[in-house]
Amino acid sequence: MAYALQSVTIRTNNTPDGMRKITEIWQDVTSGKLPILFDSEHNFQTGISPVSCYSNYAADENGDYDLSILGVMPDFFSQMEDKVCQGLYKKYDITLPGATLETCTQKAWETVWNEQANAKINRAFTQDFESSVPAKYTKDQQPHCYLYIAVKQEG
Repeated sequence: MAYALQSVTIRTNNTPDGMRKITEIWQDVTSGKLPILFDSEHNFQTGISPVSCYSNYAADENGDYDLSILGVMPDFFSQMEDKVCQGLYKKYDITLPGATLETCTQKAWETVWNEQANAKINRAFTQDFESSVPAKYTKDQQPHCYLYIAVKQEG
């Protein structure tokens, strides 16, 4: 009997050891070892996109947090766009022509941290989402990183 997971979660942080853990879990997902994109019999799950969810922050980006890798359906992205329109999230769409996906993703997070340091965004540290898309899967053949960062509500 084949099965697939909807998500997998680790507790980590932004230290070098934490980044190693994140790389390892992503390798397990993309290889099919953890059946999110593929079922337990290594059949690709059509329509599923991998998305990182950052939650359960100890404090901010400098402390521990939960990283969940979710298998989402296409409607996830339209739901997130609705939340952006409602002012619940700020969306970042970063692409770096000729760069690696890792470099593009790092640049996206650096943009968030820079805006946070300069008080251009007031992060809620509830649930943030990341969808990093390799160049081979994009229309312009460039890597893209989409971040949906939860913002604090006024009042």
